[in-house]
Amino acid sequence: MGKIFYMMGKSSSGKDTIYKRLIEDPTLGLMRMIMYTTRPIRTGETDGVEYHFVDEATLYRLADEGKVIEERTYPTRLGLWHYFTVDDGQVDLTRRSFAAMGTLESYIQLRNYFGKEVVFPIYIEVDDGIRLKRAVERELKEKEPHYSEVCRRFLADEEDFSEENLKKAGIKRRFNNETLEETVEEVKRYCMERLR
Repeated sequence: MGKIFYMMGKSSSGKDTIYKRLIEDPTLGLMRMIMYTTRPIRTGETDGVEYHFVDEATLYRLADEGKVIEERTYPTRLGLWHYFTVDDGQVDLTRRSFAAMGTLESYIQLRNYFGKEVVFPIYIEVDDGIRLKRAVERELKEKEPHYSEVCRRFLADEEDFSEENLKKAGIKRRFNNETLEETVEEVKRYCMERLR
């Protein structure tokens, strides 16, 4: 039986980089579980790689078909952004193991859908000051930076990943991303132990 390793953490914690490194590691053999979003594609992103970038009509159609496993909506300066997971046939746990990335809320819903014996959390954390600096530097690379959105995400993460919420979700193991290479190796060992 395959496993799903679910990467999560506050914005700019380094989870995207760690996630990519796990996917690229041939010893793990993890397939990417691609989520969906209605938010605009960012510079450097590719449709079908980071997300399936779709419109709201597609979300509503998939929901009507009973294929949406979980969905989150965020009010932003640029309108409502939806992030969601779809049972679209890409996840076949009889053949492969997968890596996914999202929020604490989406982890809980995915765990409930597939089962806690199959879905394993990987919670990445890093100092808040470092995260904020990274987020601003990333936004500077955008054609039209939206610093208010950086601030909104930063503050929303404080609530979403509160100690109370982490405890309710049963998150016990944390990976502190002070040094990227060490964190990647630590997460890799965690995955390998569960793939045996």
